[in-house]
Amino acid sequence: MKQRDGSLDALLDLDGQILVLDDQEGYWVKFSVRRVHSSPERPHGLDYSFTVHGKNNVRLIGFDNAHAARHSNRPGGKGQVEFDHEHRLESIRPYRYRDAATLLADFRNEVDAVLKERTGR
Repeated sequence: MKQRDGSLDALLDLDGQILVLDDQEGYWVKFSVRRVHSSPERPHGLDYSFTVHGKNNVRLIGFDNAHAARHSNRPGGKGQVEFDHEHRLESIRPYRYRDAATLLADFRNEVDAVLKERTGR
């Protein structure tokens, strides 16, 4: 029997939340997450999108599974296709979903890294 992911409820509670990270600099986060039927594209049964935006609403970071992302971005783009992936500025790379707590921690770590790069704090 598969054990229930205890952090899943906390993740689902974030749906629809918009949080201001830094009002002066204009950084904010938007969460969208909902349960869906498990499928090959979403074996964990979640449809999610977490984004961080900066000035002029430019997306700086995004974790989502809204579309396929290849493991290779070379010409021809051959390779395994994953739906869970992360955006960082203009790049996209596959993301390996483990559980809700790890997803939130990984997202937070990326947010902290980008804000530190941009603000020096």
